[in-house]
Amino acid sequence: MKKILIIQTAFIGDVVLATPILEKIYQFFPTAKIDFLVRKGNEALLNQHPFLNKVLIWNKKTSKYKNLFKLIQEVRSEKYDLIVNPQRFLSSGFLCAFSNAKVVVGFNKNPLSFTFSKSLPHELNGTHEVERNLSLIQHLTNNSFQMPKLYPTTGDSEKVETEIINKISKNQLFITIAPTSVWFTKQLPAKKWVELIQKLSPNIYVFLIGGPSDFEACEVIKNDSQNEQVHNLCGRLNLLASADLMSKANMNYANDSAPIHIASAMNAPMTAVFCSTVPKFGFTPLSDYHKIIETTEKLDCRPCGLHGKKSCPKGHFKCSNVNFNL
Repeated sequence: MKKILIIQTAFIGDVVLATPILEKIYQFFPTAKIDFLVRKGNEALLNQHPFLNKVLIWNKKTSKYKNLFKLIQEVRSEKYDLIVNPQRFLSSGFLCAFSNAKVVVGFNKNPLSFTFSKSLPHELNGTHEVERNLSLIQHLTNNSFQMPKLYPTTGDSEKVETEIINKISKNQLFITIAPTSVWFTKQLPAKKWVELIQKLSPNIYVFLIGGPSDFEACEVIKNDSQNEQVHNLCGRLNLLASADLMSKANMNYANDSAPIHIASAMNAPMTAVFCSTVPKFGFTPLSDYHKIIETTEKLDCRPCGLHGKKSCPKGHFKCSNVNFNL
């Protein structure tokens, strides 16, 4: 194997959960040139990655299909020996079908999996997503487990130290909370995060993290908590700097969303909250120390979907009735 491409153009968490494929391939094919294809915006996760030759980027927001055809041409020109495609959607299957790669492996849920050299089942049977992803390359490597992993740059670490860590008291305890999600029914209501903050010891710093679009939601939590130790960092840190901060926190809190997997990639302590989705789907934290919080109420409507929904189909959102026992 001389040239290998990994494709994952879904969300941030999906890219993180595909990094074990990269880690494992590098272990078994250390001299191969390994490329990674992601959607525009997610390339920041792989900035200066030590095992990557290059990162290919698909801009989905503007001229989506025009850019896809450009990518197909670029991929074809590379003449990859192997493409590993853990994404299960048509666009990635289309790219693989016209890739001119010698070998393509992916999941049989992809609509174009019949064009793959090898396709495997993707079953939500309690198996972790990382295990499912690694199954795609087991025939080329082995069946051992591999953790996801991210590599914050020196600049990312220095930014966290100088702009955040050095501005709080030495040896000060602090936590991070990533309170938002793309999907409403995955997102614990703001009042619940406020309840958590109000239960904390007054000497614990709280850093609210997320992207620029999360700033207002976190500002509400900050103000409603009436706690001067709460700081809104949304939009101030890139993805790898956020990962670095999480690795240094005493605890991290998040919904069933990307920050769970970023914590896993840094082996950072994580408390994960599951509302409409359930742990058996296989997207739980993998850090050595982690905790899962979910409602104890028996709801016949839960789970209401794999990815969450824009609103509660029943209108009551009872799956968000969780308790933080500190």
